[in-house]
Amino acid sequence: MSGRILLVDNDVDMVAVLRRHLEHEGWTVTAVTSGEEACAALQREDFAVVLTDLVMEPVDGLAVLSQAQRLQPKARVVLITAFGSIESAIDAMRHGAYDYLTKPFKLPELTVVVRRALDAYQLREENRRLREEVERRYELDGMLVGRSKAMRNVLEQIRTVAETDTTVLLLGESGTGKELVARAIHWHSARRGKPFVAVNCAAIPETLLEAELFGHEKGSFTGADRKRRGLFVEAQKGTVLLDEVAEMPLSLQPKLLRAVQERTFRPVGGNEEIRADIRLISATNRDLASLVRQGKFREDLYYRLAVIPIRLPSLRERPEDIPALAEHFLEGAAAQLDKKTEGFDEESLKWLLQHRWPGNVRELENVVERAATLARGPLITLEDLRVEIGIGAAVDGGVRPTLAEVEAQYIRRILDETGGDKRAAARILGLSVRTLQRMQASPVKLANGFPEADRTGPREANDDSEPEEVPWRATS
Repeated sequence: MSGRILLVDNDVDMVAVLRRHLEHEGWTVTAVTSGEEACAALQREDFAVVLTDLVMEPVDGLAVLSQAQRLQPKARVVLITAFGSIESAIDAMRHGAYDYLTKPFKLPELTVVVRRALDAYQLREENRRLREEVERRYELDGMLVGRSKAMRNVLEQIRTVAETDTTVLLLGESGTGKELVARAIHWHSARRGKPFVAVNCAAIPETLLEAELFGHEKGSFTGADRKRRGLFVEAQKGTVLLDEVAEMPLSLQPKLLRAVQERTFRPVGGNEEIRADIRLISATNRDLASLVRQGKFREDLYYRLAVIPIRLPSLRERPEDIPALAEHFLEGAAAQLDKKTEGFDEESLKWLLQHRWPGNVRELENVVERAATLARGPLITLEDLRVEIGIGAAVDGGVRPTLAEVEAQYIRRILDETGGDKRAAARILGLSVRTLQRMQASPVKLANGFPEADRTGPREANDDSEPEEVPWRATS
């Protein structure tokens, strides 16, 4: 077990016995025979546990405790005391000592107490490292990899809005980092340290979304065999992120509006009003204003959610950030893989700059991580990236995808570029919406040919009729 131990006792024979035992247990021990030496040792080196006698002259164990708290507040201090001084030891624990041992004690008892103290120290260290990691991840300056004007503007907005408690609407294509920004806003707000709860409105069936958000009473619907708290209760005093908020059914929008406007809600099947002390952040890759005009999203709710709209730029809008982002992701992937991959060669970097990145930063991260895994040399090459090029790989050689994979990738790309709008995607692909949904829902089987275009040509987005079958089209 890691961590150094400082052993302090003015009884030389006791020090020798205890030191020999602790070292036999595998621990590293610095042993001294006076309080003065202990205070000097605390200035020279770091310790996980300080094991000190309470009664010493002229510097006693309480003085050693005080010095340890001043110089090494993370160290755990265990006091050794005679039976008659237990009251002093208990008082010392009120002032920060971790534990105490009463003389005479058995060596196995000493082992148990020291091991507990070391565990407590290591747990505290682990929590500190985790906090620092979270702080680094959500530190606003650290979020900006690259220095494009578009991202500088976004980060300035984030800094400003994080200090308020108003609702925020994050707009941007898939993969632009909307959830990361939401977490950063929460982390830099007064609600930091309270829960952050994210829910994907598109991933939960309409019939269950209300209960997921607001909770439900036992017996309020089929399958509600017990009372359940909703996410708005779990996130009290914290932040709720409603991701894919454009997919929220119209029937549920009035209740959400009331929760935002009145700060109260009722669980499904309940009569009790519950106060919603939360900060609400919403995110979408769709044009909410357009959905309002089409009657698919409530106008009053839209204005409540979009008090502060923040649009995250696509990677295509900030190509100057691509090299820095790629290097950043490569550094993390190489460290995780324990590989000495140093960067990108000229050809691979050129391809990274020319790719359209429909999946934005998320796609770039995945591409770099995969390339780092497959790379054999110190530099990422075009061959390392080729497995992710997809359609280009079929033309250029390398790992060739099947026609089904090409079609599936192409459909995903068009959906990404239309922000998930299936009608717009279907119009570009020359498909009916129903056919597109079927192709997404089940494995595709292609006939001969390459998906260059629909032979019947594009149709209007509201035309759901089935087109005449063409040679390359997937069939059910």
